[in-house]
Amino acid sequence: MAPTVPSPQVSDWLAQHGWFPGRDIGDEEVDDFISVRVRDATEQGFPMEPVDAAVRVIRTYGGLKLAHPRASDSAFEMDPTGGYDGDAREIAEMSTGLGEKLFPVGFESSEFGILLVGETARWFLLHHTGGYFLGQDEQDAFTRFITNGDTPDVEDYFV
Repeated sequence: MAPTVPSPQVSDWLAQHGWFPGRDIGDEEVDDFISVRVRDATEQGFPMEPVDAAVRVIRTYGGLKLAHPRASDSAFEMDPTGGYDGDAREIAEMSTGLGEKLFPVGFESSEFGILLVGETARWFLLHHTGGYFLGQDEQDAFTRFITNGDTPDVEDYFV
């Protein structure tokens, strides 16, 4: 599923942080990001595989630090290798509840919540306080992030 077209506000914010239309970090860097995360999950005993929507996000935004416009300590760090011991189990549990595979695409820098993208391109956050829905696609997630929009509990989306 292709993302929705970014609003001018989101486009400007992304451009301020190094993104531009057609940005592509290339196969080698994408493969490096993914292989680190896949290996880590396997070592934790909860193997995961990348989903197409997450690969597209990594390819498009990988390596960027997308700082919140009004909260300097908060950013979407677009590095899927960030995580913590035991996160693969929690991602697997969230995935089961949602009925779709999830794959990390980055983390939120102030509290190190893991940004996840599902098979349907929806965005979620695995935080130490629980799971949260971030948006229907990256543009929705980015809009909610920069406008401090609603982030409902992930359980509201369980099947």
